Amino acid sequence: MEPTISRSTAVAADAAAVWALVTDLPRMDRFSPENVGGRWLDPGPAVGARFRGTNRNGAREWWTRVRVVECDPPRRFTFDVRTPFGIRVSRWSYEITPTEHGCVLTEHWFRVGSWFIRRVMGPKVTGRQDRPGFNTESIEHTLAAVKAHAELTA
Repeated sequence: MEPTISRSTAVAADAAAVWALVTDLPRMDRFSPENVGGRWLDPGPAVGARFRGTNRNGAREWWTRVRVVECDPPRRFTFDVRTPFGIRVSRWSYEITPTEHGCVLTEHWFRVGSWFIRRVMGPKVTGRQDRPGFNTESIEHTLAAVKAHAELTA
């Protein structure tokens, strides 16, 4: 599966430190402009672990069902996102590549699901008509926030 959107940033921090930040889903609200946290339903992060995420856009708030599908510390963390009804709507992945001066953090978003979810239900629930446009900005925001936090605490 090819990512719909991918962005990367160089981080002057150890890959393990960056890994700890991007896999701490309950505290992702520190970095994401839409996600406001959530809770692990199983011990995580681990393949198969489930998470209930909460998102917000203005007055709109919704939750999602998340399942970790790849967990390779400290290199790759991937999870699928489903609606409360179990319909898969996206896949998110973080790749961490060690470098001489820290690492490169890449965030991928894969758009999946039917046209009905993308064109009707998604915008109705989230209030976002241009999901790819928003997610491009969101990924850039998240990467910058993770980078700033990791470098500040390195």
